[in-house]
Amino acid sequence: MAQKFEQDDQVNFFVPVFWGTKEPELFADLMRVAAKMTGAYHFADNMFVFQRNNSMVRDVPFMDAWQQNIVSSSDEAILWRRYILAMAGYHCSHLDGDFVECGAYEGVGAKTVLDYLGGPEFPKTFWLYDLFEHKADSVNHPMPSHGPQLHQQVVERFAGYPNVRIFKGYLPEVLEQGAPERIAYLHIDLNQAPAEIATLEALFDRVVPGGMIILDDYEMYFYRAQKAAEDNWFGQRGYKVFPLPTSQGFVIKR
Repeated sequence: MAQKFEQDDQVNFFVPVFWGTKEPELFADLMRVAAKMTGAYHFADNMFVFQRNNSMVRDVPFMDAWQQNIVSSSDEAILWRRYILAMAGYHCSHLDGDFVECGAYEGVGAKTVLDYLGGPEFPKTFWLYDLFEHKADSVNHPMPSHGPQLHQQVVERFAGYPNVRIFKGYLPEVLEQGAPERIAYLHIDLNQAPAEIATLEALFDRVVPGGMIILDDYEMYFYRAQKAAEDNWFGQRGYKVFPLPTSQGFVIKR
């Protein structure tokens, strides 16, 4: 579990999950050494920052929603990313339009946002899309939970949530089965450039003014092909993507 330490009004957050390191255990040990030399730190998800407020840890309703939707060590580590989604969701809840997540995977990210905003009573519809398994012709890499069972697991996860619609299939083709006409919140996490660009082509014009688009891996070096493609796509439309230290990208629709 995440380690939370308080000293005076400081809150520290440390989850030893870091991707792309040659010696993960040694790297985590070095982070523990660094933790002894500073405070108000956030060490997780390839972030090594200190003297931060860690606002998400102080947001009790968010922490409740987050903790209820942890199914892996990765879910613990990406706390800050999940808080970005929740804050975007809060803003977008005041706009016209529904919520959309393309690349729902296990559904826990969307459910964290939804539980933070009211759970089954949230008045907007949350549309979730994913293939839920990895095919031989898939461009993106496989994830641990991918498989023929995942779709049903996600359906069961949202049992009792009448405001959630779940679609299984390739993006953007699966959008033909149903998609909202107006979108307030759009989260894209497909781990590959072609499908993300095709999804933007299909949905961008449906995002309402003030609506938010979050690109999960935009600022992650491993996924730099997505950044290059999305910079070009948004640039042609007079937009620039906000790069966030969480590795996400962020766009506000005009």
